[in-house]
Amino acid sequence: QVHLVESGGGLVQAGASLRLSCAASGRTFSNYAMGWFRQAPGKEREFVAGIIAASGGNTSYADSVKGRFTISRDNAKNTVYLQMNGLKPEDTAVYSCARARGWYLADRISQYDYWGQGTQVTVSS
Repeated sequence: QVHLVESGGGLVQAGASLRLSCAASGRTFSNYAMGWFRQAPGKEREFVAGIIAASGGNTSYADSVKGRFTISRDNAKNTVYLQMNGLKPEDTAVYSCARARGWYLADRISQYDYWGQGTQVTVSS
């Protein structure tokens, strides 16, 4: 069983930055790609960013966050991060990390099998 626990959310003003962390249990963290998703009230969950299994490896981003958000991982700490800069009110959502089914980049919900509970990010204008 894999447990994912997010932290780092909060209430910030537009233009501010936040860094989300996701700590994973288990000894196979480095074998799997990871991703961040978000869900705003009344909307479907959407892909935000993904990173392949290897630290410092390939990443992918939703168009809405490209150039503002950066995903990274530290396999020695079993942790994946999401650095969010230039936050906008439309970034307000519950952010969840997820473990992919394989090592490769994935941007669809069906490609992930373990999910964290999520952390709330609220951006005021």
